Amino acid sequence: MTDLDADAPERGAGALSNLSVIAFVWRQWMRKPRLYGAYVAFMALGTIADVFVPVAAGRLIDSISGASADPSAGAHWMALALFLGLAAGVNIARQIGVRIEIIATSAVMADMTVEAFDRVQQFSADWHANAFAGALVRKITRSMRALEEITMYLWAGLLPGLGVTYGLGVYMLLHWPLAGIYVLVVNTLFIILTLLMMERYVRPQNLVSNARDADLGGAVADALTSITTVKGFGAEARETGRFARAAGDWRREIRTTWFRFVNTWAVQIVLVLALQAGLAGLLLSQWQAGDASAGDVVFALTAFLVMAGYMRRFGEEVQSLQKGLDDLQDVAGFMAQPLQIADAPGAPDFRPGAGVIEFDQVRFTYGGQDQPLYEDFTLTIRAGERIALVGPTGSGKSTFVKLIQRLHDVERGAIRIDGQDVRSVTQASLRRAIAVVPQDPALFHRTLAENIAYGSPGASREAIIAAARRARAHAFIEALPQGYGTLVGERGVKLSGGERQRVAIARAILADAPILVFDEATSSLDNETERDIQAALAEVTQGKTAIVIAHRLSTIRDADRILVFDGGSIVEQGTHAELSALPGGAYRRLAQLAQT
Repeated sequence: MTDLDADAPERGAGALSNLSVIAFVWRQWMRKPRLYGAYVAFMALGTIADVFVPVAAGRLIDSISGASADPSAGAHWMALALFLGLAAGVNIARQIGVRIEIIATSAVMADMTVEAFDRVQQFSADWHANAFAGALVRKITRSMRALEEITMYLWAGLLPGLGVTYGLGVYMLLHWPLAGIYVLVVNTLFIILTLLMMERYVRPQNLVSNARDADLGGAVADALTSITTVKGFGAEARETGRFARAAGDWRREIRTTWFRFVNTWAVQIVLVLALQAGLAGLLLSQWQAGDASAGDVVFALTAFLVMAGYMRRFGEEVQSLQKGLDDLQDVAGFMAQPLQIADAPGAPDFRPGAGVIEFDQVRFTYGGQDQPLYEDFTLTIRAGERIALVGPTGSGKSTFVKLIQRLHDVERGAIRIDGQDVRSVTQASLRRAIAVVPQDPALFHRTLAENIAYGSPGASREAIIAAARRARAHAFIEALPQGYGTLVGERGVKLSGGERQRVAIARAILADAPILVFDEATSSLDNETERDIQAALAEVTQGKTAIVIAHRLSTIRDADRILVFDGGSIVEQGTHAELSALPGGAYRRLAQLAQT
């Protein structure tokens, strides 16, 4: 594990160190090494030119005042040309550098965000169950701007500023040792105090306010994705109050953060004023003693103005750089965090076969539980067999399906499909071979055609319509104003529960996977439609391995085998007729309860 708290993906806890985030940023820059190399080179040229602008200003004044060794008119113009040329060179070099940086950083921002999105998708279902989708969106999008800010503030502000201030300090040290020592000491003290205050005083509070910012996004997503429930209970005011409390927490923390930034700024102002007073006093005394010319005094004043500007910006840039590092540390943490369920190195794709499923002495325990749900669980499902899973809530039916999809890893034993251990093949290829129709299907806010074709994205319109017909969805789709081009809303909210299930069944039909899983797939349908769907499912499952999780026992009478689960074990198995005939059997009790 990294120093990021993997158990709290939405809280921002367990922050990475600055060095870890900087290492992550460096890896992003190395996506475009030539462009960033050119960018740094031009910024370095601009910095060198900026160091000598005050020197050229001093030489110009000496030339005009007659203090120069060459008092000719041509020398005046040469001094002016040098001054103007250096000033122009600073801006030209930085203009070229920034334009190169825009090309590089825009590409890197897009690549980094896509990679972060892909990484988060690969985290386990349990990880996502503990995360707010809204907070994740906020963290990922916030990281895009953070990378841009870090790049700009570091290479276009912070490092050039250090180069200029120290360059001028060294120049003074060579000509006026006392003034040079004073400048270098004040600059060094300024930098050390700024960095210490950022790391020890500002950053801890900034991480807290970032966490509250993410909470705001999570609160919005939590309420808006469940808006039907909110409206159903007339709870808009209550949710607004809940959001207002989250906003109040954010306001309190961000205000403290901003005040800490301002306090740091006050310390920096004191040091800038000390530099101004000390440098002006030292150079003035040198001039009075005849050890400095008027041009030297102009150089000192110009140098101070340049250094003061960089020092003021240094404080702001360190603050902005620290904020950027804090904003980026969530995504850096995502990339550093190991996957909870990972493909084996070099794992091949799953090779779909006849659909034989084997559980071989499987042990499995849910996280946070002391006792295993499955212990030495062994079962074989034959190719093309239609299996029904029944039993009380928590008995292990849904876990059975999650394990064959490898949404969890077993602790001991093995699960094999068509002779292939599910841990030895890629997860994506395995799951493409298992089509699942959940009890409460979630659709994308895309067209009905896109939702039906999700498991087979290259399907023709004719194939999409054929699947919809077999799922008894074509009639209601055709009745919609936009037909198959209708957008269904977030999670399919514009459709009824029965309509969503029919679309999900059509999606499973079109996927044409060798293994089909139906989790109460007809629970939201009326009796007439249920009969139609049952007939369609009987047709669809011909020649395929089918697993049906059911509470309504009337829907599984024709199953080849019924498995009765209790406490993670199969306590009975057989056909409907065989199990119904067992006196005092668990299935018979369930059937009697269903009839009452």
